[in-house]
Formats: sequence, structure tokens, C-alpha cells
Amino acid sequence: KLFNNNLTTLLNGGEILCPTFDFKEGSKKYSGKKMSLAEDEVLVIEGIHCLNDKLTESIPKELKYKIYISALTVLNVDYYNRISTTDSRLIRRMVRDHNFRGYTAMHTLQMWDSVNKGENQYIFPYQDNVDEIINSALVYEIGVLKTYVEPLLFSVTEDDPMYPEALRLINFLRNFLPIPSDDVPSDSILREFIGGSVFND
Repeated sequence: KLFNNNLTTLLNGGEILCPTFDFKEGSKKYSGKKMSLAEDEVLVIEGIHCLNDKLTESIPKELKYKIYISALTVLNVDYYNRISTTDSRLIRRMVRDHNFRGYTAMHTLQMWDSVNKGENQYIFPYQDNVDEIINSALVYEIGVLKTYVEPLLFSVTEDDPMYPEALRLINFLRNFLPIPSDDVPSDSILREFIGGSVFND
């Protein structure tokens, strides 16, 4: 309700207080930051749940343009073994969760099944109703992410229930040489996970 009220206020030329979400504390916070739109500005909302019209039900459909950005990996290790899109997304998430949310690899692995169930229920049913689909997978990203995610995976101990999955990913990553992140452009989507993005919230 708050989100829709804020959207309506913005699109009607008003001003709102912008909350931010603290992932480490798990709570919404207000810092006094305000937001308004000029007549010639477009409001961009980032968030996978935006595909579901219920999130923005106060806004007429003709005023919305939906873009679905997803990593759709099209690489193979060899003639018989493909690189799973799910594995690529899990590695991305593990790096991001550690860098920006303070989560351990074990925590992300434990949550992954729940994340997949949530996607099947709340995201994938709406992906065919978008205006544009963009594949964000990069051919070199696993080599870059390897340098970030391997230490996290090695921190999962043998007595942990997630150890077999961590070991599977460690063995998978042995197929890739590490790639330094220095040459990753500052406006690359990969920076969302490793840090150093030119974009600020």
C-alpha cells in the first residue's frame, strides 16, 4: 500500500520520503532522502517482483514498460556438459550476498531452494508478459566471480549439510581460469555483484 501510494504521489508531481532497506538488519529505514519527478522524467523501478502487476496495481498498465533482465547462460564446458544457468545465478548471488548483505556462503546455499521455489511461484509466471527481455549473462563472468566465490565455498566445513553442494561448485569452478576484475567496466552488470559500480542508489 505504501509503495503504491508513493508511486501515485510521484506520478502526480508530488514529493515522497525515500526509505531504504537494510539487508543486514532486515528493516526499512528513513534517512530524510526525498524524491520527486520533473515533468519530462521517467520513473525507473528496479526489482524482480515488478513483473507482477499486483506490486504496482495503482498504476495503469499503459503507463508501464516492463524489462526482464536475466542471466541465460549459453555456454558449454565441452560437447557433453553445459554450464547451468542456475549455477551461474547461484554464484552471482553468493558473491553479492557476501559483499553487500553480510551473508555467508552457507546461508546463501541454505536459502537457495527457497529462492528457486519463490521464483517458480512469483516470477516465472509473469516473465512472458514483459515488453523486453535482456540476457545479462557474460561469457567471462564465471572466471571473474571465481576469485570471489572460491574462498566463500572453501569456508563451508565438512560437517555442514551444505558441504556437498559447496564441493560440487568448487569442482565445477576448476574448469575455469581466474580473471582479474580490474578490466570489468564500471557500468557492467557484473559490478552489481562484485562492487565498484558507477551507479549509485
